[in-house]
Amino acid sequence: MTGERLKQYQTMLEKKLESYLPEEGTQQADVAEAMRYSLLEGGKRIRPVLLMEFCRVCGGDPEKVLPFACAVEMIHTYSLIHDDLPCMDDDSMRRGRPSNHIMFGEASALLAGDALLTMAFEIMSSKEAVEAVGAERAVRASHILAVRAGASGMIGGQQIDLMSEGRGISLDTLRTMDEKKTSALISAACRMGCALAGAGEEKEEAAGRYAWSMGLAFQIVDDILDATGTQEELGKPVHSDAERDKNTYVSFMGLTEASEEAQRLTQEAVKQLDAFGEEAAFLKELTNELCSRRK
Repeated sequence: MTGERLKQYQTMLEKKLESYLPEEGTQQADVAEAMRYSLLEGGKRIRPVLLMEFCRVCGGDPEKVLPFACAVEMIHTYSLIHDDLPCMDDDSMRRGRPSNHIMFGEASALLAGDALLTMAFEIMSSKEAVEAVGAERAVRASHILAVRAGASGMIGGQQIDLMSEGRGISLDTLRTMDEKKTSALISAACRMGCALAGAGEEKEEAAGRYAWSMGLAFQIVDDILDATGTQEELGKPVHSDAERDKNTYVSFMGLTEASEEAQRLTQEAVKQLDAFGEEAAFLKELTNELCSRRK
């Protein structure tokens, strides 16, 4: 069931994402090509899938919230483009291909990320999006995303990450960094799905608690894979955390304890899904698969 529904959502997303990109042959062709390169290169589309599925389990129509799901993926993609820049993580590979700035240059990569960030809010405030869910829900969802993608969320987490390289930090600081850098955008997607379906505060809070645990588990697995995986498996350079002297759960706990912590957090996340009843079966399966992945 997991694979079938996941594939259905991914197919819907790919088609919709492509429809939003600027047409080729315009004066903005260079930045449009850079946007297309990163946005349509694949990836698991986990964040928009979570948005659509939380909407569904709360009684909404996943197809109607596609603009908002695409907006979340655009925010995620822009963050990856910028994270790879030399002034940030300086990574030359992403998902098995050269990073955006390697292909198009730093200036075009920066602009492509900026354009995707801006386009996300253009889409959520569009006539199509507002008519599909109503103005109040559209504004609520946009606000949720803005807060968790901004300085108090994802961007704040990246700032902590930059300041922490080569320095000794506490495990609490590492957890705060990952709550913001990873869990915040996952939380935005889950909460947006609930809000767009008109679910009450209780379910939105349960979705937020789920996202907190799931996001941390997801990040710990990333840390483990960076230490144990291969470039062929992951599609990006491995052992980069250790080379940059970055603080990770593996460096704090070791592989065994980090793996146990990821399992514990996964179980916590799955438990939060009980608030959504039997309809949450797909979410539970997906969560277990993501947090035990090998790439």
